[in-house]
Amino acid sequence: MTPTKPGLTHFGALKQYLPVNKDGVYLFVKALTAGILAFSLLSCGIYKPTPDLERLYRSAREDRPQPPVILIPGVLGTRLHDNAGHEVWPGSTLKLLTSRYRELALTIGPQSLRPGADDLRPSGLFESATGRDYYSRILRVLEGAGGYLAGSAGTPVTDTRPRYYVLTYDWRQDAITTVGLLDRLIEQIRADNEQPHLQVDIIGHSMGGLIARYYARYGTQDLLDGNEFEVTHSGAQKIRRLILVGTPNLGSVEAMHSLIAGTNLGFRETFPEVIMTMPAIYQLFPHALHEWIYTTEGKRLERDQFDAYIWKRFEMGPWSPALRRRIRERMGESEGQQYLLTLETYFRHHLERARRFTWSLTVPQPEDGVQPIIFGGDCDLTPARVVVEEVDGESILRLWPEQIAHAVPGVDYEALMMEPGDGTVTKASLLSRDVLDPAVTRHPYLHFSALSVFFICERHDVLTSNITFQDNLLQVLLSVD
Repeated sequence: MTPTKPGLTHFGALKQYLPVNKDGVYLFVKALTAGILAFSLLSCGIYKPTPDLERLYRSAREDRPQPPVILIPGVLGTRLHDNAGHEVWPGSTLKLLTSRYRELALTIGPQSLRPGADDLRPSGLFESATGRDYYSRILRVLEGAGGYLAGSAGTPVTDTRPRYYVLTYDWRQDAITTVGLLDRLIEQIRADNEQPHLQVDIIGHSMGGLIARYYARYGTQDLLDGNEFEVTHSGAQKIRRLILVGTPNLGSVEAMHSLIAGTNLGFRETFPEVIMTMPAIYQLFPHALHEWIYTTEGKRLERDQFDAYIWKRFEMGPWSPALRRRIRERMGESEGQQYLLTLETYFRHHLERARRFTWSLTVPQPEDGVQPIIFGGDCDLTPARVVVEEVDGESILRLWPEQIAHAVPGVDYEALMMEPGDGTVTKASLLSRDVLDPAVTRHPYLHFSALSVFFICERHDVLTSNITFQDNLLQVLLSVD
């Protein structure tokens, strides 16, 4: 930016030449100076206008009844406390920085193959940490510009102000467990309002969107141990608008990463043996129709990510040598071996439930269901596929392009393994498409439709804090059309 002359732009310099009693001239020059300054900042890329949500939606929220809103956070979005009142997730900032969160591992029922008794309970929304906002801003927007009051299930509603509620749940558990919690919350809201047919608006972030979609299609039925998925829309009848934010409608390759190499729940790696006790993570896997694995030559491999044999073949999951060594060292040889056998069976069981979960959301449905409104990011490269590399006769799975040891000339591994998205969910998955190109027809076995779609440049975990999302969200919630 070229510097301007002080006499033309600096208000303090101009003021000394103006008569003090000439208010009109004084105000004119002040306004002119402010305009020049704003233009200068804008031209330099410093000034960025933002919508005035209070003014935009003031009239929309006055004397106009609105359905209750339910916010369903994603994985990690709910705080977890133990029976003694200690916060296990996320805990203190120090814990976020240093803990591997082993205590988040669920116990495994050897016979039921479902999580056993656990003393951790959801205790509230994980709103923000270490200067990073996850959900606190969206709550402030709902309360401020949106005009909603924070609702408490079980408290009668005695006025006309709309309420918002947060479905806090144990994000480690099977999605169908959470579906039941959602239904109970809706029924309690109906009772609190003395309106047995009241509909709600749902905002589902990430996994929260998948929970809402399953509920809309099947209500509380658990269909994941069979192969029949009759869409009843019993949940959709209770929903006015369904808003999906960063929802992996065709799954997320990052979920597979976490069971292969672990993940950072805080700032340190949490081992895969902790993550694989959590049924919800399997249900975030990419759909069976997703082309997830390629060779270094760029050739697609026909491999079923829900087949435990593939995991055993590549020594991943419970068959990872490093994982098996850690478990034996921690539990002892005999007890550790027994636990590993149980873990293998548990792993197979939840892979199959996850396969059915992904299919349940893409089978055809009658036309009278609720069509979602979708928000998501498409500005960050996001894991979309993995590559198998042959090294000294051994097949090694590569999760990231930079891990390729012997690149084949002409193969663009970044383009092969990464796609535009929000860093966690690809744009294609957000739209439940098997291909990114919008000109290519979706796979005939993927049945999905949306009322509208909005794209923003934001990372997955902070999508709800984005002002453009908030502006469009209020437009959706407060409009009568």
